[in-house]
Amino acid sequence: MTQLKRFNTLISALALSVLMAACASSGDAPTGTPGEVQEIQSQLLGDMPLPAASKMIGSDSLIIGRGDNWVGRVVLSGVQTPTDIYAFFQSEYPKAGWTTVSAVKSKTSILVFTKGDRTSTIELNEGPFTGPKTIITITASPKNANVVAPTKK
Repeated sequence: MTQLKRFNTLISALALSVLMAACASSGDAPTGTPGEVQEIQSQLLGDMPLPAASKMIGSDSLIIGRGDNWVGRVVLSGVQTPTDIYAFFQSEYPKAGWTTVSAVKSKTSILVFTKGDRTSTIELNEGPFTGPKTIITITASPKNANVVAPTKK
């Protein structure tokens, strides 16, 4: 009988954990109609096409500036598979005037593009089991940023 009570308690705890995980949300996703969300993202990110229905994860993003001259990192949740999103960036960025510098398709896929004096690096990873299908990280910076190497002491 004691084992049956333990089993019931374990099943109840597991069910509660699954329910809580399913309801978890970061609380910082943009709200509004899909068109409004897309408009806000395009105002922030300028000429960078984004996969349909992707949403910015504000707590993981750092955007300095806006429009075509922003720098920093934006993290998005994607509803398509990493393979589909990889194909999207390979297809749509060149149409927007970006030149592909490097593209590696693997478990963590990396794409590097340039346009004018800007560089954009896109990293694609599978999302968590209970979350979006793909986590997209876009890092943008000036192409010829002055980077100072650390000195040895």
